[in-house]
Amino acid sequence: MTFTLDGVSMDFQGNYGDAVHRARPSRARSALAVRIGGAILPLGAIPREGDTAATVTYQDTEGRRVYERTLRFVFILAIARLFPEMLVRLEHSFGHGIYVHIHGGAPLTCRMIGAIEREMRAIVESDLPFTEVALPREEAIEYFKSRGQIDRARLLRNSTRPSCTLVECIGHREHRAGVTAPSTGYVGVFSLMLYLPGMMLQMPDPEHPERVAPFRDLPKLMQTYAESVRWASILDCSNVDDLNAMLKRGKLREFVRVNEALHEKSINRIAEQYYESGARVILIAGPSSSGKTTFANRLAIALRVMGLRPMKLSLDDYYIDRERIPLDEHGERDYERLDTLDVPLFNEHLARLLQSDQVETAIFDFRRGERRAETSPLHIGQEQPIIIEGIHGLNDALTVEIARNMKYKVYISALTTLNLDEYSRIRTTDARLLLRMARDFHFRGTPPERTLSMWPSVRRGEETYIFPFQEQADVMFNSSLVYEMTILKTHVYPMLTAVTPDHPQYALAERLAHFLSYFLTAQIEDEIPPNSILREFIGGGCFEREGSAHE
Repeated sequence: MTFTLDGVSMDFQGNYGDAVHRARPSRARSALAVRIGGAILPLGAIPREGDTAATVTYQDTEGRRVYERTLRFVFILAIARLFPEMLVRLEHSFGHGIYVHIHGGAPLTCRMIGAIEREMRAIVESDLPFTEVALPREEAIEYFKSRGQIDRARLLRNSTRPSCTLVECIGHREHRAGVTAPSTGYVGVFSLMLYLPGMMLQMPDPEHPERVAPFRDLPKLMQTYAESVRWASILDCSNVDDLNAMLKRGKLREFVRVNEALHEKSINRIAEQYYESGARVILIAGPSSSGKTTFANRLAIALRVMGLRPMKLSLDDYYIDRERIPLDEHGERDYERLDTLDVPLFNEHLARLLQSDQVETAIFDFRRGERRAETSPLHIGQEQPIIIEGIHGLNDALTVEIARNMKYKVYISALTTLNLDEYSRIRTTDARLLLRMARDFHFRGTPPERTLSMWPSVRRGEETYIFPFQEQADVMFNSSLVYEMTILKTHVYPMLTAVTPDHPQYALAERLAHFLSYFLTAQIEDEIPPNSILREFIGGGCFEREGSAHE
């Protein structure tokens, strides 16, 4: 059989996994899976005649997911061996780690954490193989019920598939949420640390996967997560089955109203905190598809209720001409860089506005990719707040000439608190990608494949220009709505399932479609208020109608 491996034509009769090891003996363990066409498959998958295959490593996004999936199994296996009474919940990413919440068993101690890590390393050293077991759905449900994994059993109950695939290792089975490495010996780089009220499972450094990523404490982000978990408790909704059960009982409309009310309460509190700060400039930053624009509009309304007259200053009008934007390492223009903005002109205008001087603001023409010759006069009163929204808002280099006490910084992100079950989290980045797909398609006519292809570049920009500054915020706002996946499924699921296996983004589309399949579809969009952050992505919002000749 002839196939292409990492760009090299190979003749091989037998097992593909052996071919990988023979082709790259010095880095055999770095190959976690294989990409054949657009699909991510186990390392032992055999390509068809003429297929192009590539090994998947930790440097690849999907490779990191394979590694995490495998390490998570090792962690759960160690817990089951040492502390079977301990109830754990893998909640959310935290830098390059995963925060694990504990809600059962004895209080956590450093000695317990050390014992769990030693057991994990023993499991890794044993190099135990993973096997896949296909079971009828009802049999799988009974298996998880017998082990006390009620959330997992309920999750499968909502599946429409007659059978499901489990991953097994020395008699312990977990639901297959995607490809794992061939054996436990592939995930030897990790650390476990006490981080009350839970623990932190640290992953390898993406740039240097041979060592554990350094831990960086993010207390403000952790506090925001904790508040969001408290919201989930108020809403009595932690897992997908909780949401589905609400829909079945006819309680989802009320749930939407309460969820939106919590958002409104949080925005009003931020407006009050800003008022007490004595600042003049409100800087709003956050990653892609976090709802920054709608948040800025709603915050402006909350400030008007307090008797203030906020004015929004658009960073978009301070872009330099497109032809002057530097190229990145891929030869493409990097629109995420701070120097794509005319920072000196922006600072000059902002300083003059704060002194009630009139300025002639620029007008950027996005169709032509250059600044227009004409300008727009702008003047504000002495006490008017200025709202500035953009990805560089928390970076002081953007407003270098403005004193810190004049600035109030808001970091906004969609921090998903909903899990599939106790062991399977929904990634915040996945939720934002689904939101962006819906928005790009509805408002920009962008095909879903294009949005999926752009996402790695977007994520690189976030890692460089947004996340390093998040702890500088005066306040953080979680823009995620717990009910949003039931609505997004209607908009996005058909797009994802239409991506064909030969497309480079098929693996990503398939994974997103898989987790969306567990959500029941809710036809309740009429319940979503016009000022909801979700409207920024699915349409029908009041802010998108501003300036319309029909209003």
